Amino acid sequence: MKTRILALIATVMLTLTPAFGHSDNDIGPNGGRLLKFSKNKYLHGEVTLTNGMFHVAVLDKNMKPVALTDQSLTVTGGSRSNPEKPKVEKQGNNFVFPMLKGDSYIVVFQFKEKPSAKAITARFEYDASVCGSCEKGEWLCACGKKK
Repeated sequence: MKTRILALIATVMLTLTPAFGHSDNDIGPNGGRLLKFSKNKYLHGEVTLTNGMFHVAVLDKNMKPVALTDQSLTVTGGSRSNPEKPKVEKQGNNFVFPMLKGDSYIVVFQFKEKPSAKAITARFEYDASVCGSCEKGEWLCACGKKK
């Protein structure tokens, strides 16, 4: 009897593991990864990737784009032993910077709403591998968010 119960529990756990194994990333209105750019959730950053360039749009609490004026963004990432600080430029209402070397690394953002403001730090793990369920890059996978 105990063997059957243990086998049943093991089967259920193995069946559910893929659902719990995926990230619960927050995805923005443009299909990008959402980051918190404020302590009170009124500003977000949405990170997308196009042609080898990361684009970071600043969004308000209603997920509408915010015009870039005095805001600044600093990025650090790549390998821990040799981190990179890519040049971040403003293009329209996006911050833009090139992909870093490698298929998996941490990206750290330091966002300032204005020059005198304290920087808000946000981070995520870029993982280029493809999710078997949703077929998106793991860094954009939201399979864990399904209810």
